[in-house]
Formats: sequence, structure tokens, C-alpha cells
Amino acid sequence: MAGKPKLHYTCGRGKMESIRWLLAAAGVEFEEQFIETKEDLEKLRNDGVLLFQQVPMVEIDGMKMVQTRAILSYIAAKHNLYGRDLKERALIDMYVEGTTDLMGMIMVLPLQPPDNKEKQLALVIERATTRYFPVYEKVLKDHGQDFLVGKQFSCADVQLLEAILMTEELKPDILSKFPLLQAFKTRISNIPTIKKFLQPGSQRKPIPDEKFVAKVRKIFSI
Repeated sequence: MAGKPKLHYTCGRGKMESIRWLLAAAGVEFEEQFIETKEDLEKLRNDGVLLFQQVPMVEIDGMKMVQTRAILSYIAAKHNLYGRDLKERALIDMYVEGTTDLMGMIMVLPLQPPDNKEKQLALVIERATTRYFPVYEKVLKDHGQDFLVGKQFSCADVQLLEAILMTEELKPDILSKFPLLQAFKTRISNIPTIKKFLQPGSQRKPIPDEKFVAKVRKIFSI
């Protein structure tokens, strides 16, 4: 029997957080090996386990997987969270790419210089409410289903919920003009595996604070 997946990353969100979310949604228990220092990262590089010298890296099913999208696609396909055919998979990929773009903008906010942070925050909110959320609201309206693709829960739903919660941390009423997304948020949050992940004490990581950002800058020489 294969062991638990082992996640190699810092003890924070970043690109690994969507992987944590997806494993949790699939009901898969996982272990974490945190990168605490620059030396920890260099050891992984020197050991030759980082194909492109980058993390996240996930040990799973005898592989040492890198590249976030590849990891997410593998987990989604393995746990039946990647649609029923190629067309559904293509839709899932499009929706996931959209939420990835939005969350990428949010991830870099803590790294922005103070004089640029407010401008970037305003841009994130503007893009969320005019470019990204309207798309998902329309998708739910047009097909009238509970999930983004077909009638089946998928990794696109997991990542959209993650994106919604991240934007609400910036602006709590950001869904005020999106009633179907409000209902979607409630519905997906109550899926048992996700509800468990949203509880205190789970492996979900908190909003990065200044101390953590300073640590990340040192580890990755940012």
C-alpha cells in the first residue's frame, strides 16, 4: 500500500496551497516536510529531486513531482475530479487557469513594496469583480447545475472556492453582486471533506504575515 503523499514547501500558502486543498477535497491524508531555511532548499536541489530546481515538490506514488499544474492534474485525474471526457477536462482546465491567474495576483501582494500595495490590491479587486467572477457566475447561471462542469464535483470547484475565500480576505463583501457564487460558496464549503479542511487545526495555511514574508524572502533570495 502506497504511503501518504509528502509535500515539500514552506509552512505557508504559495503555490502549494491549491495542492493541499485538492488533496483534502479528495479525502487524501498527506504529510508535509517544511522548508525552513535556504539550506533546506539547497539540499533538495543538490539531492537532484527538483527537476527544475523549484518547489513545490510532492512525493506521490513513487514519483517526485514538480510543477504545480502537473501535480494538480495528476491528483485530480487519480481521484475522479477531472471531468468525464476530454471536453469536460478542457472546460475544467480553462476555469482552473482563470482562478490560478487571480490567485497569483493575490499571492504576490505581500511581496509588493508598501507604496505599490494599495494599487495592486485595487487591481486584484477590480479584476476579480469585472473579469473573473462574472465568468463563473454566468457559467452557473447558464447550465443551472451545482458545479462548474457537468453535474460532477471537480478540481475546478475546489479551486474556485479557494479563490473566493482568498478574495474575501481582502474584501469581505466581494460577492455582493454575485448571488450564484454566494450559493456556490455555501454549497461547496459544506462538502464533508472540504468542511473538514476549513476547520481550525487543519493543514490549511493562514494569511501570510510580515514575519513569514521575511522568511520566504530569505529562503528564496527574493
